[in-house]
Amino acid sequence: MEFSENCTLCPRLSNFLAEVKKEHPDYHCKPVSPFGAKSPKLLIVGLAPGKHGANATGRPFTGDHAGILLYQTMHKTGFSNQAESSHRKDGLKLIDTCITNAVKCLPPENKPTTKEVNVCNGYLEKELKALSPNTVVLALGTIAHRAVLRAFGLTLSHYQFGHAVEHELPGDLTLLDSYHCSRYNTQTRRLTEDMFVNVFERARTLISSNG
Repeated sequence: MEFSENCTLCPRLSNFLAEVKKEHPDYHCKPVSPFGAKSPKLLIVGLAPGKHGANATGRPFTGDHAGILLYQTMHKTGFSNQAESSHRKDGLKLIDTCITNAVKCLPPENKPTTKEVNVCNGYLEKELKALSPNTVVLALGTIAHRAVLRAFGLTLSHYQFGHAVEHELPGDLTLLDSYHCSRYNTQTRRLTEDMFVNVFERARTLISSNG
């Protein structure tokens, strides 16, 4: 499936975007495209655009709380040229990295249905299968983890999600898991700054060891 900002394959999501657009006419309110390097060594897979973040700005993790820790950590570990992401023309550039989402459209209450995840999986499958061998795929949260596995047609029960857990994927890729950098996870300390930095440092090590 070729990504398109005009995708309307999920009626519930398309209708919801239309409602949000009426409420916020200046918001992007379309499917959000991947952002970053065309041939990344690290592909970060999130859940879905946030209402006042990526759905507003049109760039993953830009303008919402989850993006604060993500971009600070990426900058600290050498995967971006700056530590903040506020809008699409803020000068941010990712280094050998691309960010995408399991679901490209904003879902109501930030909860896509299983059917919506599966429908959107064709876009993720195309992104994953275009990756070069030895690329690291960083899944932020269980839904992203499972979406990656579905894209490869793998049995979910054979690849359990866990923070900092690693799995081998087809095509000589490595799946690296992390708790999502959501407001809830960071405020409850389920995910700390050090834990998140350690995951990115591990990704850096994997990339370096793979040459």
